[in-house]
Amino acid sequence: MADYDKQRENMVQRQIRARGITDEPILQAFREVPRERFVPEDMAEFAYEDGPLPIGEGQTISQPYIVASMIDAAEVAPGDRVLEVGAGSGYAAAVLSRIARRVFAIERHAILARQAQERVAALGYDNLDVIAGDGMQGWPEEAPFDAILVAARGIEVPEALKQQLAVGGRLIIPVGGEDVQQLRCVVRTGEDAWESHDIAPVRFVPLLPGAVPEGGTRAASNHQPARTKSLPELIADAAIPLGDVDEPGFASAFDRFADRRVVMLGECSHGTHEFYAARAAITRHLVERHGFTVVAIEGDWPDAAAYDRYIRGLPQREDAPMPFQRFPTWMWRNTVMPGFLRDLRTINEGRGEDDQVGFYGLDIYNMSGSIEAVLAYLDEHDPEAAAVARERYGCLTPWQADPATYGRAALRKGYAECEQAVVAQCRDLLERALGADGESFGAAMNARLVASAERYYRVMYYGGAESWNLRDSHMAETLEHLLEARGPRSKAVVWAHNSHIGDARATEMGAARGEHNIGQLAREKWGEEVALIGLGTHTGTVSAATDWDGDREVKRVVPSRRDSYERLCHDSGVPRFLLDLSSDPALARRLSEPLLERFIGVIYRPETERWSHYSESVLPEQFDAYVWFDETRALEPLARHEPHDQAPETWPSGV
Repeated sequence: MADYDKQRENMVQRQIRARGITDEPILQAFREVPRERFVPEDMAEFAYEDGPLPIGEGQTISQPYIVASMIDAAEVAPGDRVLEVGAGSGYAAAVLSRIARRVFAIERHAILARQAQERVAALGYDNLDVIAGDGMQGWPEEAPFDAILVAARGIEVPEALKQQLAVGGRLIIPVGGEDVQQLRCVVRTGEDAWESHDIAPVRFVPLLPGAVPEGGTRAASNHQPARTKSLPELIADAAIPLGDVDEPGFASAFDRFADRRVVMLGECSHGTHEFYAARAAITRHLVERHGFTVVAIEGDWPDAAAYDRYIRGLPQREDAPMPFQRFPTWMWRNTVMPGFLRDLRTINEGRGEDDQVGFYGLDIYNMSGSIEAVLAYLDEHDPEAAAVARERYGCLTPWQADPATYGRAALRKGYAECEQAVVAQCRDLLERALGADGESFGAAMNARLVASAERYYRVMYYGGAESWNLRDSHMAETLEHLLEARGPRSKAVVWAHNSHIGDARATEMGAARGEHNIGQLAREKWGEEVALIGLGTHTGTVSAATDWDGDREVKRVVPSRRDSYERLCHDSGVPRFLLDLSSDPALARRLSEPLLERFIGVIYRPETERWSHYSESVLPEQFDAYVWFDETRALEPLARHEPHDQAPETWPSGV
């Protein structure tokens, strides 16, 4: 059996509130009225779809958003007397009756008027009357009305309706020709004075005079908003075309974000060449031209530290393991990274130490590497502290190679003290590191990673949102520490997946699962000083595995679904573009209806794509801007068969 209560609440949240109707009495009225009771029985399963539905006699029940928009524009209040012209199924009048004191509704088709009256009577709505009659003449014996809503177009506003409006009352009516009308608000300001203004373009069928007998066939209203231009056409108009990533002017389009403290660059997959190449070009430009000194990635701190030493011209640590050997190696050991790091090194060669750009990892997976880095630092600078740290980390040592195994073991009695120990170690080092040399700061960050990773691998076995939230909180806190350490004028570029940098509150992960992410936390911390930029594609190839820790494969990306934001971008016909959503509020409003969005991580399973790789979101609330590549190709690893083959031994110091 259909869960109409849940569908009704989803309608309120996604079709009405999400589009800007926030008046609580209106929302509550839509929650209360069962729309399934106002459609034919065989259409009940579609009652809460976002559009009109047929109700017989050639008529439709209105799209819920249109009903809500008209009620909102009419400013209907609890004590009001309201007239609706064009009652149809009686649904809009029923919603009005849950807000106003008294509602009168006129329908020109007698059979529909009778059915509507029977429905509202069965629901016990005794403050609502529906009659068959000529709506153009209004209902003079019950006038004046505080609000009049007309659900069919007219070339001009009927004089009878204007006269039946109370002083201070509002009349909402679509006015215009056959193709497109304006939804007009007429306010009676005195006995013989009216003012009017237009609200929005709409499309309705004509307001016809007179009542017709049962069996009439002319439609009273269509109740759909006009689309003077389709969404793909609007995207094409607003899009800033981008050239090839290798072209010198590619990144200049992103100068509009150069004044931000934090610029986050996303990706809808972890294995697409164009995403890495674009982020490298944009980052080079922001570092070289606009003073960004922090490059932070969705990677682990100790691994990223090897890249950081390379771009600063520092020698690699003796016996240090090769960085980024953990699955999926292609994320940070790929053919884009050597050239990008060489460019950063060249930039740094011409700068003083304080102005050099640094390369940092935000993630928490490499617990083993962080423990080794902490102990190496303490062995050199404080051997007594190193002995204490070894004792504190003792409970983790057997699990360093496989911290997930520790997560399972940590659920047993006796391991609680381990978390206390690693947190204490983290606190000791942080207290010493703040304001100290870079080596000390790096050790402190590694200690933070160990503490966070210990908790992460512990809670991941409980399931739910906690492990995701812990991981993204750690990344956000690491970014904050980096900006504090680099000084008040420091600015950062962050590379991470769209699921991390797009505001979680605008997606199912936040709305339905209670998860937050680094993009949301950064907005909450720095507000408009943050730019969240998503990257997407329609089709092509991608580097991904079928299962976790599996071999890299080149997989074909299925063309985007018709009910997705990606398909809107594809249908725009612009192959590569930047869409600045923060500077185009009109387009943002049109794109604010929740749609599906694709997320491909390091795992891609095309055969279950709808359920494993699509999630509902509101794009203009999720991102400040969106970068589009219509067709993309797979990211190439440094070694053709990674993760099993070793990458070149000279990496990164020999690039």
